[in-house]
Amino acid sequence: MAVQITIPRLGWSMEEGTFAGWRKADGDPVRRGDVLFELEGEKALQEIEAVDEGTLRIPADAPAVGAVLKVGAVIGWLTAAGEAWPPVVPDGSGGSMANSAAEDSAVLVDAAAEISPGDGACGSPAVRRLARQLKVDLPRVRGTGRGGRVTEDDVRAAAVQGPAAVVQTSGVVVNAVVRSTPRARRAARMYGIELSGLQGTGSGGRIREKDVLAAAAASGGQRLARTESGRTVLQGRRAVIARRMRESRDRTVPVTITRTLNADNLVGLRNQFRSSGAEPVPAWHDLIAKLTAECVVKHPIMGTRWSGEDAVLPDLQSVCLGLAVDTADGLVVPALPNVRGKSLLQLARDSQAAIQRAREGRLSSADLTAAIFTISSLGGLGIDAFTPVINYPETAILGVGVIRRVPMVRDDERIVVGQQLTLSLTFDHQVIDGAPAARFLQDLVQLLENPAAALLSADA
Repeated sequence: MAVQITIPRLGWSMEEGTFAGWRKADGDPVRRGDVLFELEGEKALQEIEAVDEGTLRIPADAPAVGAVLKVGAVIGWLTAAGEAWPPVVPDGSGGSMANSAAEDSAVLVDAAAEISPGDGACGSPAVRRLARQLKVDLPRVRGTGRGGRVTEDDVRAAAVQGPAAVVQTSGVVVNAVVRSTPRARRAARMYGIELSGLQGTGSGGRIREKDVLAAAAASGGQRLARTESGRTVLQGRRAVIARRMRESRDRTVPVTITRTLNADNLVGLRNQFRSSGAEPVPAWHDLIAKLTAECVVKHPIMGTRWSGEDAVLPDLQSVCLGLAVDTADGLVVPALPNVRGKSLLQLARDSQAAIQRAREGRLSSADLTAAIFTISSLGGLGIDAFTPVINYPETAILGVGVIRRVPMVRDDERIVVGQQLTLSLTFDHQVIDGAPAARFLQDLVQLLENPAAALLSADA
């Protein structure tokens, strides 16, 4: 019996995802673990693997790249050898998938008749079908696949560029496909970037993913949804972020308290790492995350998470913290698992890699681990204090401000220039009272004001 291929739920609050393209073609054999397609969820673009085996069948009305689909939507099928295709499944209009598949077969026959046997490099039946749907003149597309074979990405790139990009070859005008990697073309579709206007940094001027991401960042990076009634509506990750912010507001009772601390020793410790040639030099958030993990263990109420109507205390064997990352497409919170069990340098390497993956939209499954507490910083933008929004279903979040040189009064009443840092702690008052939150922040300040001793004690 044919097995449905559906849109999976990639996150606890995910209700829809953006389809980013098939990695297999119609008719390809599929084994368990093979990557079938790519899907953008709440935090990242992920490769979706097959959980069954069979022959991939993609219906004629399969979603196009960029389509926003509900979790559970059927986008294809896996069939056994010799199994009739398509399965007859009534649709909402009284018809069946068999009807759309019959129409699809006619399209494939027509497409095959238009391409001569000598055009074998033009692509698979699925590629020819896509070219017909997008009105792309397939023989004029330059293939980037094995042996010059045209891939689906080549067809989509040609469709995006349209007739404007042409070259003159032996008196014949043909479509000029900009040289780019598959990842670059995918990123261009995601951010609405015109490839023909980019200067590639790859071999021979080939456009790479990082070139597209740089262009997206330069343009503000917000992917726009659609224009309706003279207004532009945001979609994708930005819309998901908005929904989650409203959910946090509706489900939590947030209270924010602040505390200023002497950051002289913290600055001195990081300067020591810099002078020692350590790679990478731990960032401020690495030092703060390491010490925060120790403080959460001492105050486990701060790591409580909501599970339905229940507030659940954390498992302190492996403290997982979230790190808010500013990306071109909105705020993303990759997880940093087992913060206490890692050395500071290992934590710095892991956080640096997680930030890079977040900004490229390539978060791994480990990055999506449920965190118990999140750290958010606006210090790099010169902000002293702010009110961070709780990353529901967590119940607390720490905001980190800028470290400033300010006049400070010492115990002997001398006025000296010192380093000052302000922390903002937002907590859910349904779970955490003000006094426990204040004690947590007080202990964290003591650790940050004497970080070397605290880190040595943590490593021991």
